[in-house]
Formats: sequence, structure tokens, C-alpha cells
Amino acid sequence: MAAMTSTARPLLNRRLAEFGTTIFAEMSALAVATGSINLGQGFPDTDGPEEVREAAVRALRDGRGNQYPPGPGVPELRTAIAAHQRRRYGLSYDPDTEVLVTAGATEAIAAALLALLEPGDEVVALEPYYDSYAASIALAGGRRVPVTLRPHEGSFRLDLDELRAAVTDRTRLLLINTPHNPTGTVLTRAELAAIAELAVERDLLVVTDEVYEHLVFDDAEHLPLASFPGMRERTVTIGSAGKTFSFTGWKVGWVTAAPALVSAVRAAKQFLTYVSSGPFQYAVAEALALPESYYDDFRRSMQERRDILSAGLTAAGFKVFEPAGTYFVTTDIRPLGEKDGFAFCRALPERAGVVAIPNAVFYDDREAGAPFVRFAFCKREDVLREAAERLRAM
Repeated sequence: MAAMTSTARPLLNRRLAEFGTTIFAEMSALAVATGSINLGQGFPDTDGPEEVREAAVRALRDGRGNQYPPGPGVPELRTAIAAHQRRRYGLSYDPDTEVLVTAGATEAIAAALLALLEPGDEVVALEPYYDSYAASIALAGGRRVPVTLRPHEGSFRLDLDELRAAVTDRTRLLLINTPHNPTGTVLTRAELAAIAELAVERDLLVVTDEVYEHLVFDDAEHLPLASFPGMRERTVTIGSAGKTFSFTGWKVGWVTAAPALVSAVRAAKQFLTYVSSGPFQYAVAEALALPESYYDDFRRSMQERRDILSAGLTAAGFKVFEPAGTYFVTTDIRPLGEKDGFAFCRALPERAGVVAIPNAVFYDDREAGAPFVRFAFCKREDVLREAAERLRAM
């Protein structure tokens, strides 16, 4: 068969041409090739609760979910999601019309943006941002407008004046992430109230990624944006079982929103995966009913791991921005005499046997993110201590 040739346009859709292979694939492959400790990609190295895993096994054996589940998700899970939102936040959602189960939060983000954007619409997003945001906005034909979180007194903070100035007559929606990946920032009540006021004033939709809602530390508090005045009818809230129960491979996420918004997101989602994760949906429904002690223990365990890694990174000479949420620590490499996060992370496996992620991949302004590097602490404590020792010896 003759080789395919073309003198016309490139094969890859030009909206995706700027993205290439994700940094997570590159760095995870480097971890395998060098036998390094992988603190790059954000997945735990142990499974979540045994009773949740057994619930999935039971569903498989009982034949629940082995065939296509309902398009919106199995009723048991949609009911459990609605109960979770009501119990924790006082937000009431109808499981039948205001909850949609997705193939992880990544699909929820993609489906929401594909559904709600027209070509040319502007999306104001907090920078640095999870890389799928930029790709999904591009696929929808939208234009991303970053508002950069900047270092201030040991953490990354949002400039509300900059956010307001970024909104134009072409702005369709705000894309908000709190707790924030990769910086670990948790937006305060005052910041969220200001965002809500802006959205109402300018009649904007909001997509809010809250997958780390149960991972907030110290005095930080997670507050759903949908709970603020005027926001329930304009906010698409995204959640995830992977981050909360440490089963990231199950890919169970969800959307909660007003009926018209859920209907719009479902219209796009049905042509992506249509359905997914049948038996796991039943298991996640049981997981969401775990007692409050589970969430307390989970948060306490992750905070202890944060402290282990943060102390190790500080001892190794990094400037550490201690996160108020998520399971990532952002560091500044300039105290080490470094300034290029890409070069640093690509050399780190050979130098120290540890893999990290350069934050610049999460920025439109690569220079703004150049000196910052992200480490994941959702690993066993002995692994974190070994990684810290390797970094100190570097």
C-alpha cells in the first residue's frame, strides 16, 4: 500500500496543534525509564478504602453495571451525589434533572465547555491551570483569557481587580478551580463572593472544578461557588471520586447544576463516552455514604504527607509554597541556582532519582511559570521520605 502523502494541511486539527503530548506522559515515561520516584503525576500509590473496592467487586459479580448504565448515571450514584451536596453544603439538587455522571472530571470539563461555548467566546481562567482546560477551550473554538495567581506572602493569590479587568463583552464564562491545582490555593469566602458578584453583574456562566473539595488543610475551608447568592442557576459544579477515594483509574466524576445547564452538558457528553464505569458507579455511591470520620482521616493523612514532603523540600533548598489544599506542593527552584523548570525537571531523574512537573506547562505566559516546579505528595510516607532524602543529597 502506498504511503499516505499530502501537500495540503496538517493531519492534526490546528486547534490541538499547540498541545502535543502531555507533560504527564513524558515525565511518567521518564520515571519508568530511570527507576525514579514519580512525584509528578497526581495519583496515589495505594488504593482507597477496602469496603469501596469490595463494593465494586460485588457490583461486578451481581451483574450491576456490566452493560451500558443509564446515560445520566445510575440512579443510586446520582442520589448519593445529591445527598452529599445537601449534607455538606446545604445545596439541594434533583438527582433526576440536576446531576450528571461523567468519565472523570476531565470529561465533565470537556463536555461543559463544548456544550456552553460558541467559537470566539472568551473564557476567563485562573492561571496556572490544569492542562485539559486549555485543550477543551480550544476544541470548543473559544479563546482563553488567563488571570494569573501570583506569589504573595508564601502562597499564590488571586488579584480580583485583574479578574474584573479580564472580563469583556465577549466573555461567556469563568472557569474557576478551588482548591487550586497546581498552586494549592483555596479561594477565601471574600474572593468567592467577589467572583459571584462579578458573574451576576456581567451575566456570566461559571464552570467550577472542585475535585479537591475534601483536601483542605489547616484553617482553610472549601466553599462551593454555587452556594453564593445568584450562583446556583449559573454554575456548573464538577466533582470527582478519584481524588476523594483514591481510585483514580475508575474515572467517575460528576456535574451538579440547574436542569438547563445539566441538559446542555449532557448533550455534549453523550457524544464523548456516552456512558462509562458501570460497576464503579455503584461502588462510588456507597463510598459517598461513608461516615464523616473517613473524610477527617483522609484529610489528616494527606496533611501529614504534605508536611513530610514540604519539610524535605525546604531542607533540600527549595522555596516551598505550602498548599492550603489539593495534594500538590509548588516550589521555587531559584534558591538552588536554577531558573528553567523544564530543564530542571528533565534532569532531575538522573540527578536525584525523583520526577516532578514544571509548572510552566500550566501557563500561557511560560516565563511567569518558569521557576516553579510541582511535586505530588499523594504517596506513601516512606516513599516521600526517600524522595526527600534523595533531593537533599542532590
